[in-house]
Amino acid sequence: MGPARQERPEHEAVPGRRPPRRRFLGACAGLGLASVTAAACDAPGHRRAAVSHRPETEQDRTGTPDWRIASRGPAPAVAGYADRVSATPGEECGLYVSTTAASFRVSAFRVGWYGGAQARLVWTSERVRGRRQAEPRLLPDTRTVRADWPRTLTFGTSGWPEGAYLLRLETDSGHQRYVPLILRSTQGAGRTVLMHAPATWQAYNRWGGHSLYAGASGAYATRSLAVSFDRPYDADGAEKFMVYERAAVVLAERLGIPLAYTTGTDVHRDPEVLRGASAVVCLGHDEYWTPEQRRHVTRARDAGSNLVFLGANTCFRRVRLEDGQTRPDRTVVCYKTSLRADPCYPTRPAQVTTDFRSAPAPDPESSLTGVLYEGYPTDAPYVVHAADHWLYEGTGVRPGDGFDHLVGVEYDRITPAAPVPAPLEITAHSPLVCGGRRSHSDSAYYTAASGAGVFATGTMRWVEALMAGTRDGGRDHAMDARTRAFVTRTTDNVLRAFAEGPAARHRPAPRPNVTEVYKGPA
Repeated sequence: MGPARQERPEHEAVPGRRPPRRRFLGACAGLGLASVTAAACDAPGHRRAAVSHRPETEQDRTGTPDWRIASRGPAPAVAGYADRVSATPGEECGLYVSTTAASFRVSAFRVGWYGGAQARLVWTSERVRGRRQAEPRLLPDTRTVRADWPRTLTFGTSGWPEGAYLLRLETDSGHQRYVPLILRSTQGAGRTVLMHAPATWQAYNRWGGHSLYAGASGAYATRSLAVSFDRPYDADGAEKFMVYERAAVVLAERLGIPLAYTTGTDVHRDPEVLRGASAVVCLGHDEYWTPEQRRHVTRARDAGSNLVFLGANTCFRRVRLEDGQTRPDRTVVCYKTSLRADPCYPTRPAQVTTDFRSAPAPDPESSLTGVLYEGYPTDAPYVVHAADHWLYEGTGVRPGDGFDHLVGVEYDRITPAAPVPAPLEITAHSPLVCGGRRSHSDSAYYTAASGAGVFATGTMRWVEALMAGTRDGGRDHAMDARTRAFVTRTTDNVLRAFAEGPAARHRPAPRPNVTEVYKGPA
């Protein structure tokens, strides 16, 4: 019997330096993710209107608090994957599901603010008969794990708003897993584009025993050289999205700025969504990029789109996308240190899948991000350097103020020997120790000739900090509500400013200070 079709729809003037406002952090430290951007905590002159006469938007709709996974159960209980990482609204998608249960149901939750619920139920399937699928295949040449299961069901997305979705699989025995899906935008002009990182999700995915980091034995030498989207994700099914991306989506949607959604793999194929974008936001862990994706994002910057890097280790690995079982671009190729075994090595050096900074075609990521990835692991306070920068307006910080555990687990810094855009200003300069060696993590802001502003946090924990001290902050590394308040307000500042268009036209210019900051030991 062929796969069943299952569908049941649910009917400023440029800011100058202002006196520090320490009461912001004190008043907001105990509040949740969105509360720290509420009108009561705004700086004078920035209070939002209490009454709005705008038309109802997606974010005005009632949320669904019961979207989280309550019980994973054992690994074979239920797992699944979609036949695409993203779709445009109205497209049909296939789901491939394995379960030990007699039946299961699929619920599609759109992630957003929704009055604090943080997601809304958009669609629920009928009950679907369960089936334990075959063991995955291991392709020997590249040690690639592929499930290659027959399709379980097809669903349509007509009427679904653009956005980030969690498809929750729930068995009749109560066990649950996620399948992430982005309903992507085709046009981003005048909007802030949130660019999700499925290539990085897949690189770390251990489902079936292999990732780009280790094989079934745990050894690096037996790692995959290519990984496939034709398999479920491990853990809860959406771990990297949940930890490094979801909280930023919730905050961006709460701000009410015009948003568009895409993924790095979509930007690789088609940069149209970046055309005329006010800003492009790279989320908390976006390590694996194709050269095409990097070229398209760089062109967007050079055309005036602001860039935000809310993590660290961004654009570090150069990858290729190749076909999979179900569709094109379903395989992420990265030979890393085995670069001489990459079929592109003899004739196409710019396509060899190793670190961007490495031979045979070195191109350090700092020419785009402003900062360079340096190390792992570390745990250190985030130390503010340029406290009067507009990025920190309303936070009340002073030079030298620190926020414990905010720098980690990977970090970036300004490396004067690497290509760095100018003019560039270090806004935070955080001492740390990594592998027994003293160094620093840097947050940096620069402007391009087009007027685009570019801000990089220099720490991978930035998006995690948006959840610190809340029910979703289980991996908050002991970060507290004060840190959450600071990070939330700073992110609010940069997203609002960048939504206005090229930052150089309406925000103060960077004050070059790399030589001053690094005049002593690094």
